[in-house]
Amino acid sequence: MTTPRKPRGPYRKGLERRQQILRAALEVFSEHGDRGSSLKEIADHVGMSQAGLLHYFDSREELLVAVLAERDAVDVEATANVMTPGEAVARTAAHNARQRGLVDLFVTLSAAASDPDHPAHAFFTSRYANLAGQIEDGLGKAQDRDEIRTDVEPNHMARMLLALSDGLQLQWLLDPSVDMEGTIQAFNRICLPVAAEGDTSHLDRGDDS
Repeated sequence: MTTPRKPRGPYRKGLERRQQILRAALEVFSEHGDRGSSLKEIADHVGMSQAGLLHYFDSREELLVAVLAERDAVDVEATANVMTPGEAVARTAAHNARQRGLVDLFVTLSAAASDPDHPAHAFFTSRYANLAGQIEDGLGKAQDRDEIRTDVEPNHMARMLLALSDGLQLQWLLDPSVDMEGTIQAFNRICLPVAAEGDTSHLDRGDDS
């Protein structure tokens, strides 16, 4: 089997620079959100001009979408050792509660992306299709193991979980006292088989859950 070669030369440096910009943008948007962030601030973080930054991203909208995709990648990595989709979503909610600016960016951009002509429309359409499919698959396997109730179709539970997560983010932006993680954990308990509703030992919230 041939080992894939790592990118070399200018191409590799370009990828590294793009990733550096994304990390800086994540930091800036996490702190200030969409409306309080500028390309200049991100460019300053990486020691380059706005024109130089736009060499790697054709527009501000493309950068915003790339930031959200990077945010999703970070969340996936952080929940790689979580056994169930419900726990993964709860842990992601806890992580998001420490990144108000990125939650604001997600809510703002996802609402605007309902327009088919919006630059982020394709990203969100693909994102929800992929997430719903992954969660449905995980819930279906949990049903096969009798870990969750079987009287609700896994695709319905998957969509409910996504809707709950997104709706809570908006409510939390309006009222930071909303407990996103706790509410999702309550939904997870509702999904347990009736005989297991009192057993929540598998719901490990932890400090970083």
